[in-house]
Amino acid sequence: MIILKSDLEIEKIRKSSQLAVKALEVVKEKISEGVTLKKLDKICYKFITQQGAIPAFLGYKGFPASICTSVNFEVVHGIPGNRRLVSGDIISIDLGVLLDGYYGDVAATFPVDHVSDLARRLLQTTEEALYKGIEACRVGNRLSDISYAIQSTAERYGFSVVREFVGHGIGRSMHEDPQVPNFGEPGKGVRLKPGMVLCLEPMVNAGGWETEVMDDGWTVITKDRSLSCHFEHTVAITKDGSEILTQS
Repeated sequence: MIILKSDLEIEKIRKSSQLAVKALEVVKEKISEGVTLKKLDKICYKFITQQGAIPAFLGYKGFPASICTSVNFEVVHGIPGNRRLVSGDIISIDLGVLLDGYYGDVAATFPVDHVSDLARRLLQTTEEALYKGIEACRVGNRLSDISYAIQSTAERYGFSVVREFVGHGIGRSMHEDPQVPNFGEPGKGVRLKPGMVLCLEPMVNAGGWETEVMDDGWTVITKDRSLSCHFEHTVAITKDGSEILTQS
């Protein structure tokens, strides 16, 4: 069931979303060669809790950290450990915040020092695909119009979109209906209505779209070990268009 949000509820999601993006910015500032993923997680946990909020991922279905750190061919849900970043890595940081009963969710992929041309094009394309999806978040459009905008953008540049993991609604729960796939034909699915709040999160691979889960039960990787990139915004659909609640 899709839960339409009131203006007051959207305001609460906006506050949690703004705290989430501030936490992401704090972590981003510490991304550099030599830093451990666990250190980034500790920085995020400290910042969110000091603001009187709760790291939404910590303990969620048993997840052991406040952020997901996915490096190079890791797609999503990477567990931060003692791995140190090196120049040329790309790292996706995905995090959520629970504040005053409502969730905000955001993700971005960052280069570590000097990265390959392929990596840089992948980052640029994935972020562009996210914003093309957001442009499709208009009242009267269908849900799959978002999916098509994301997929067509990624594939235009020769990349592929992950099928097994998708975006989602958000509110009092971190994951609500509807699911928001990053692929599909336009003109299908539910009509978009004011009050919907969606997390759009394209996961784009440099190679094939197939993925697998590592032995830790969490970390998703590309089956062909090609680079992967992940961006995410929390977006409210209004009668006037859409608002990116996690906009910096």
